[in-house]
Formats: sequence, C-alpha cells, structure tokens
Amino acid sequence: QVQLVESGGGLAQAGGSLRLSCAASERTVSVYAMGWFRQAPGKEREFVAGISWTGGTTYYADSVKGRFTISRVNANNTATLQMNSLKPEDTAVYYCAADPRTVAAGTPRYWGQGTQVTVSS
Repeated sequence: QVQLVESGGGLAQAGGSLRLSCAASERTVSVYAMGWFRQAPGKEREFVAGISWTGGTTYYADSVKGRFTISRVNANNTATLQMNSLKPEDTAVYYCAADPRTVAAGTPRYWGQGTQVTVSS
C-alpha cells in the first residue's frame, strides 16, 4: 500500500513563500503521476498542480499559475510544491496525491494525510 507523507506546511505572511514536500513509501510511485490538492474551510477540495511521472509535463490551476511550481525527484520518491507570492486565499490543508495514470481527473488513487498552510494578511 502506497503511503504519501507531506511536510513543510506552516504559517507565512502574504507575499511570502513556503515549500511543501511529499515523500512516497513505495518506489512504484516513481512511475505515477503526482499532484497537489487543497481544501479550505467550508469549501470543496480543489486541484492545485500536477506533474507527469517523467516530470516533463506540469499543469496548474489558474489560481496558482505563475506563483506555484511543482517538481519531483524520482530517485528519492519525492515531489515538492514551491509556493511563492502567497495570498490569504491560499490558506488551506494541502494534500499530496498520486495515481498510476493522472491526478487531473480529481480522483487519485493515493492521498497523503494533509498539511496545513496558513497565510496571514
């Protein structure tokens, strides 16, 4: 069973940066698509960013395009989300996800437990 563990969440000021990391327990994730989702209080979970298993294709929600960057290192079974120019509306619990095919459909097979990101104004 694949396990995904996020780290790096916390508190940041508006305009600041945070970097989230996701570590996978199984080497098989190196050939899975990976991504990040988030859920703010009272809102539905939403897609943030995704990356193909090769790392050659990345895609983002319009709300974070140009501010967030997703990357991965397959040798370490890790994925990261670099978040710059943070806004208070980025406040949410962020979830790492992985799927053998794609995360873009919104229903990845594997999920992490989530890490809180809070952006103060």
